[in-house]
Amino acid sequence: MHKISEQAKQLRQLWGGFQSSRVLLTANNFRVFDYLEKYQSSGSLAKTLHTDDRATEILLDALTGVGLLIKRKNKYRNSATASYFLVSGSPHYQGDIIRHVDSLWDNWSGLDSVLKTGLPNRRSRKHTDFIRGMHNLAVLKAKKIIRTINIKGVKTALDLGGGPGTYAMEMAGQGVHVVLFDVPDTMKIAKGLIREKGIKNIDVVPGDFINDDIGGGYDLVFISQILHSYSPADNMKILRKCRKALNKDGRIVVQEFFIEEDRTQPSHSALFSVNMLVNNKGGRCYSPVEISQWLLKAGFRRPAKKMVSDGVLVMAVK
Repeated sequence: MHKISEQAKQLRQLWGGFQSSRVLLTANNFRVFDYLEKYQSSGSLAKTLHTDDRATEILLDALTGVGLLIKRKNKYRNSATASYFLVSGSPHYQGDIIRHVDSLWDNWSGLDSVLKTGLPNRRSRKHTDFIRGMHNLAVLKAKKIIRTINIKGVKTALDLGGGPGTYAMEMAGQGVHVVLFDVPDTMKIAKGLIREKGIKNIDVVPGDFINDDIGGGYDLVFISQILHSYSPADNMKILRKCRKALNKDGRIVVQEFFIEEDRTQPSHSALFSVNMLVNNKGGRCYSPVEISQWLLKAGFRRPAKKMVSDGVLVMAVK
């Protein structure tokens, strides 16, 4: 009986998981954590947020229950995790990526129809939240990733589909001249972030890397979290274009979410493939073996992988 109870509990955590997620998403939308660096009552916070007293108290109790707040004498303040990640202006702020996830809520709610048609259900996505959210995530690991790549001797690099430019800024800060290439709307956001950092040796180039010229003469091409958005055919086109853009013996480094060859583990990567299914026509998570095979087919040599954080780097030489 104990085993059955444990199995039922695990199942309940799966079907009820959306509840914890929704509480966090809503709290983030109202910037609840910005106001709770010091203890405050639910009534006081409700006045600040212009929200219902009862609803606010219930939400704060739930946030306490999941570990994001601390409650004492009917007042609430942020837990260490909330202070570190959920307060605007924190160096490790994750609120933008959480807002992006919230914008995907309706898209995911259409999974039933996606399963029948195979077509995405992309009803909404707030582009600024998405790009700034990518910056939220990259800030946590950019130094480690660039250190792992080892850019010693690299003079010119292409950050292809580089989004907010987080990795480009890390490379540029170490003396590399970087070309940051992505679509025009994204490059507008990246320019602002680069300007905030005061970094000069980055050329921001707007364009479509599937169809447009991406330049040449690079010692390194870095592609982070791009291939999962595209079909295998498009990815081959991208990789061949990258090889052509590299100098002799230049390197390509692909960063992706790690997934096993059978594409079932780790579970967060398998679930991310569902995110791609819901939001675009061709993408999913690809295993390092698949990416290595593409690199060889595109003419690269010596593909190798390195595990990093929640992902993998697949590297090869022209």
